[in-house]
Amino acid sequence: MGRRSIEANPLTDLCGDYLARIEEALKRELDHYSWSEFHAPLRYACDGGKRIRPLILVLSAEAINGRKANGDAYLAASAIELLHTESIIHDDIVDEENTRRGKPSFHIKYGYNSSILTADFVLGIILAIGSKLKNPHVINELSNAATRMSEGEMMEIRLTKAPAITEDDYIKVLDYKTASLFEASAKIGAILAEGSDEQVRAMTSFGHLLGIAYQIHDDLIDWNNEDKLFNMLVKQSGQSKDFIDRMEKLYQSYASRAKSELLRVAPADSEVARHLELMTDLASVQV
Repeated sequence: MGRRSIEANPLTDLCGDYLARIEEALKRELDHYSWSEFHAPLRYACDGGKRIRPLILVLSAEAINGRKANGDAYLAASAIELLHTESIIHDDIVDEENTRRGKPSFHIKYGYNSSILTADFVLGIILAIGSKLKNPHVINELSNAATRMSEGEMMEIRLTKAPAITEDDYIKVLDYKTASLFEASAKIGAILAEGSDEQVRAMTSFGHLLGIAYQIHDDLIDWNNEDKLFNMLVKQSGQSKDFIDRMEKLYQSYASRAKSELLRVAPADSEVARHLELMTDLASVQV
């Protein structure tokens, strides 16, 4: 059994009600397209996700205004999860991944042509959700995240063909490819909660720092099983234990800074803050 399989995931227990509402909202949006031949493939693509990013959005909204998140927050959370899903479909094609979440990757099950078209269809759903939210700031953040994620993927493709890369190259890819959607999730939650400029900035920074910590931690777990940028850095270091230790400390630094940004917004003793703070302790959360 791999490390991913045996790690505890306390978020499932602590945030079960939130996750159930996120699932309901996502299903509701997908069911608007039950008439489409894309419906069943979309359900397959979305099945099994941990919903970390939409959970960040909902909890960020509650951390700001101290009230239960409303329907708009869950609607925006659905858009965030769908954007993540769309990126996964494309990422698995680019990275030639044959499995995802313990089952065949989307392109393995449905084929390359259907995968490209389904990802396009997902973007159409996200646009429809944006029109329902009627908030240009939210739509702008979804757009920014989508473009930055694409830029990050392109950077990674270019760098994997380079003879050597630097740690700065690696972090920049994480900044664009992974942290952008974490950042958008936290920022959209703060925007929907009508946070002050300072609160929105703090939550934006929280999401950004958490996203980088999340991906470094993820790469530390799987570096020996994946031929990606982190693996290239490990090989360049001669599989040095010092390098791995340094990256572990870097992950902890980003996670600690994310926690500090969170505490600028939410009282440490609030339940929602504790849930978000738990996300900075990625060693105890199955990623």
